[in-house]
Amino acid sequence: MRKSILTDQEIRKILSLAIKAGKMLLEYGAETYRVEDTINYICRSQGIEKVESFVVPTGIFLSVDYNDHYYSLIKRTKVIRIDLEIIAMVNSFARQFVNEELTIEEGEALLKAIEQAPIFSMPLRLFAGGLAGGFFTVLFGGSTVELLAAFINSVIVVLFTTLASRYQTTFFLKNLLGGMINMTMALVLSHSLNIFDIALQNDIVIIGSLMPLLPGVAIVNAIRDIISGDFVSGSSRFTEAILIAVALALGVGTVLQVYVYLLGGIPWQ
Repeated sequence: MRKSILTDQEIRKILSLAIKAGKMLLEYGAETYRVEDTINYICRSQGIEKVESFVVPTGIFLSVDYNDHYYSLIKRTKVIRIDLEIIAMVNSFARQFVNEELTIEEGEALLKAIEQAPIFSMPLRLFAGGLAGGFFTVLFGGSTVELLAAFINSVIVVLFTTLASRYQTTFFLKNLLGGMINMTMALVLSHSLNIFDIALQNDIVIIGSLMPLLPGVAIVNAIRDIISGDFVSGSSRFTEAILIAVALALGVGTVLQVYVYLLGGIPWQ
């Protein structure tokens, strides 16, 4: 049974647990309202009723009032990657904790285990990225040749952006360079296949290869935040998604303009 009166140390442990769960959700791509609800449910399940949480994409602000004592926590966050598996595991943890299936110590251990959960291997991520880019070309009307070219192109682009993330590259620069590499590789593949008299629809290959980089989840989360009334978070996420799209387009366009300037023609005309 839960104690009727929580000690100061217990309250701090509960708040630390709640904000850690919220931080993990936010950093791995969860919606703002989901983060706030998770924090509030964890605190209220332990008898802390007066909870105020405010979440934006770059930070979590938590304040509670318990027996006329006020506690506040602020946690700076930064998006690590989109990982729906981590989000699902933290959601499962929150349900277990709220249903009193876990103690605070067990909850801390479980969150630590989730945080250290292994991610998909690099070969598997590259293969999945290649399949995504390749099969999008089929949707756009490409043939087997475009599918294979986009597969190779997407693998290289995903590999580069993954390595760039390890060096703390800003999201705009990472996607700008990703777009440039995408366009460069499409041109290289096109000219290589021309040697064997194989025609390649470069525009379809370029568009298909960009698909693994497009911020689809960010756009969906931005719309969901705006619909739920979180206009600050929604607008911030939507702006980030637009900047990513602009960076990709700018990268592709820069290489294309250099190509046209040097050789005097668009490669698929």
